[in-house]
Amino acid sequence: MKTRDHWETWTLAGDVPLQAFLDRPDSPPLLRRALTGALPWQTRNEVAVHRLLAAPAIAPQAVAALLALGATVTVEGPDKPNTVPLEDFLAQPARGRAAALHLPAARPSLRWGYAQVARTPTDAPIVAVIAVVEMERGSVQQARLALTGVWPQPVRLARAAADLLGGPLSDARIHAVAAAVEREVAPKGDFLGSAEYRRAMAGVLTRRALEQCLIEGKSNE
Repeated sequence: MKTRDHWETWTLAGDVPLQAFLDRPDSPPLLRRALTGALPWQTRNEVAVHRLLAAPAIAPQAVAALLALGATVTVEGPDKPNTVPLEDFLAQPARGRAAALHLPAARPSLRWGYAQVARTPTDAPIVAVIAVVEMERGSVQQARLALTGVWPQPVRLARAAADLLGGPLSDARIHAVAAAVEREVAPKGDFLGSAEYRRAMAGVLTRRALEQCLIEGKSNE
């Protein structure tokens, strides 16, 4: 059995279409969910990986899934290629073109949750939260929360996820992190929802996504 630090990663070239994620039998279920929601198949076949990473607004929930799963990017720049965390690449898009995307393979210790709010089931989400938690011996070792619709950017990780580390994934800790996310986000209102509505939904959906992780863990016990 492989240790936590030695699980394989898989790689997609930057010029392949998003549909390539779904064509892989080992594609994480979370990523499949994010790519097959409100994202039409035409977009999945026409948009290349490097284009999505340069313009996350094309499919923010897909980028959120990649962020939550801990993806990294190999960047072609003026110097030799460099591999960086996806969140660093998104923060500095001018650093170069995404030549390849790397995603850690699924492992039994990972749990995930997905929660969103939209006008109808087929509409793009107004706000979405994707949570990925890694547990070891009842303690949270890694936690990532990616949110869309509540930042000036299309998608971003919440710092509040770090508050889960080193302890159990309990109802009390989930509620505390959800409240911290609600304070952290910086939404702007539009015709789909006011800033106040988006902020409130960030907290509600964070709680729901993390509760899915908690339920998944109990079902595996």
